[in-house]
Amino acid sequence: MAERRRIGAYGVLRDADGRVLLVRGSAACPYPGVWQLPGGGLEHAEHPADAVLREFAEETGLAVDVTGVRAAVADVATFRDAGVTVHTDRLVFDVEARGGTLRPEPSGGSDELGWYPPAEAAALPLMPFTAELLGLPVTPLPSELPRALPLGQAAPAPADRRQRFAAYGLVSDPAGRVLLTMIADGYPGAGKWHLPGGGTDHGEQPAAGLLRELVEEAGQLGRVVDLLAVDSLHNPAALGPEGRPMDWHSVRVIYRVRVDAPTEAVVTELAGGSTARAAWFAPDRVGGLRMTDVAARATGHRGR
Repeated sequence: MAERRRIGAYGVLRDADGRVLLVRGSAACPYPGVWQLPGGGLEHAEHPADAVLREFAEETGLAVDVTGVRAAVADVATFRDAGVTVHTDRLVFDVEARGGTLRPEPSGGSDELGWYPPAEAAALPLMPFTAELLGLPVTPLPSELPRALPLGQAAPAPADRRQRFAAYGLVSDPAGRVLLTMIADGYPGAGKWHLPGGGTDHGEQPAAGLLRELVEEAGQLGRVVDLLAVDSLHNPAALGPEGRPMDWHSVRVIYRVRVDAPTEAVVTELAGGSTARAAWFAPDRVGGLRMTDVAARATGHRGR
């Protein structure tokens, strides 16, 4: 089976009675007749929060504002006829309506929509990630359900254009120290201190991928406390180990992570060569470091 990756962004919109807005997949989508939160795949270089606004307008006719990030989850679907397994990283935001007229998108991905209290939503055929986000029992989709792979997911991405999903952590210990890793030579940002973390593997949940990276890059066992932010970076001419400019779009989730029993930070061979060093820093030392933009924002410093 060929492996494909995609990133989607979705929104939880509730009305004054606490009902959530759901949309039903049309015959043109991979899961016809199945209900889910409004949303869909990111375009190249698109910030996930902007994707939610676009998808809501297209699927529901509503204009919404993003008020916060709720969750980052992943799932894998197998399309046997196409010989492809698709890993989807799904970013879920809380949104509020600010205008528009509610209507479905029959010519697109949704042919019906409606407001549902959780008890009624539980009786619908739901995408597993939607059931999980609503706190409902997660059940597999029927095996006989038609699954037409969208044409955009059938072919691999262009050789010089990539979309990457990664998970990083603002990692601290009981003494208040912050763990940072230095980017190795030959990678974008070489020599700068960065948040621990990296790209997730096919089939891997974002939080699990971060904890794996924490062991590989620094030899630390951590626990995820909460999800802090979603970050998007588009570098149309990144120079890295590929040896040629690459059009990279990186989507990064940032978690707060606690290491309860810290040890000396040591980079292991499993880090893959992108991490040169790892170290713990007292809070008063962090501000003077040469850091990546995302590390500087996460730690509340400008870096240099």
